Amino acid sequence: MGSILAVWVAAALAAGCTAPDGRPGDDGRGASQRSPRESSRGPGEPLGPSVLAVKIDNARAARPHTGVEDADVVYVEQVEGGLSRLMAVYATRLPDRAGPVRSAREADLELLRQFDRPVLAFSGAQSKLMPLIESAPLKAVTPESESGVYTRGTGRPAPHNLYLRPERLMDRPPGPEALTTGFRFGRPPADGTAEDTLTVRYPAARFTFTWSEADSRWLVSMDGSPALTTEGERLAPATVVVQYVTVRPSGFQDFLGNNTPYTETVGSGEALVLRGGRAYEALWNRPDAEDGTTFTTEEGERMNFARGQVWVVYAKAS
Repeated sequence: MGSILAVWVAAALAAGCTAPDGRPGDDGRGASQRSPRESSRGPGEPLGPSVLAVKIDNARAARPHTGVEDADVVYVEQVEGGLSRLMAVYATRLPDRAGPVRSAREADLELLRQFDRPVLAFSGAQSKLMPLIESAPLKAVTPESESGVYTRGTGRPAPHNLYLRPERLMDRPPGPEALTTGFRFGRPPADGTAEDTLTVRYPAARFTFTWSEADSRWLVSMDGSPALTTEGERLAPATVVVQYVTVRPSGFQDFLGNNTPYTETVGSGEALVLRGGRAYEALWNRPDAEDGTTFTTEEGERMNFARGQVWVVYAKAS
């Protein structure tokens, strides 16, 4: 059964990322055209398959993470106190467990609008944010809303021990057609600068990506320590995108009175794309929340990513 699923996923990936003439393709959700939700779906027709998005705790006490290595896309965002959280998005495979799971933020709703009614797994949210989540075009899954899909681990204290069991929520992965991110995969541009390591800093967190020629991946470190899976392997995406965005105060704050930053993912700006041991300057564009994000070179050509896991790190534009 597992081998059949693997063959199906591989075939679907190839179909989803390559045009009929063999050139690299995308999912049709780039900023150059409207979302299929707007343009191709007729009245009353169902939405496409739904990705699973999981809010992941990233405090030191929450590491190592579980199931993040199986995500297709990992988004990194700044939260209160200058710390960080992850959002792991799953489409082509589901882990046995994912977590530790933590709370949602207002900016997550804008980020997730690019997907067709995604499933958002999170531990909860502020009471005044919950109405916004409930009215958003997504399925919210919390320990209170779905009985039996979360478990508590025994090796860590709460709140760093809540884990999602995706197989209790979804029968199978939704498939690569659910990844309406606008990303394009294929050969790299001809230019770029050789890059061995890059660090992105938040006020109270930092991420370092180090190119491994042996693994053909970017090895992730967090706050100066290797980022590991629960099996002891390094987290290692094929592509890292440092996307420079507006990070502004929101109308929410935590119980200590720290304001919750709002990361604006709709708009345009600069980015740095890491792949294959090189760094490429790029421009990003997402005109509307229902669009994916298009990345182009400074000459206006579409920027291709390396096939495999993509990390998108939202950094504050200067």
